[in-house]
Amino acid sequence: MALKRMDNVGIVVEDLETTVEFFRELGLELEGRGTIEGEWAGRVTGLGDQHVEVAMMRTPDGHSRLELSRFIRPAVIADHRTAPVNALGYLRAMFTVTDIDETVERLRNRGAQLVGDVVQYENVYRLCYIRGPEGLLIGLAEELT
Repeated sequence: MALKRMDNVGIVVEDLETTVEFFRELGLELEGRGTIEGEWAGRVTGLGDQHVEVAMMRTPDGHSRLELSRFIRPAVIADHRTAPVNALGYLRAMFTVTDIDETVERLRNRGAQLVGDVVQYENVYRLCYIRGPEGLLIGLAEELT
């Protein structure tokens, strides 16, 4: 098989520092930060000469990463952050947590808002969606088994 793994999911944000701190509060670890700029990078993205500040966040198990990017150049041209859950394209990132109530409470202190309710799916999961920094939609799941 040619596919080895999924490396990361990328999210473009305006306030990189606030978003990094929010995901740290959730439990992700900051793997590294840096800037990517120049024509070579724009050849990959199709954006031409670009300058981007990037923070790579890693889940505690080390298997998943979230790449947070703040574009300095070129300017951001679209904003999908407040799209409802049934919008086409990016939906949400889902994270498994050990205690959903405690996690929601901690993230509320960082500005998160519960989208609907915390609900239980059979005897398997407790689930909810929250809006994080900049309106990002984030799913939380607590395994009950």
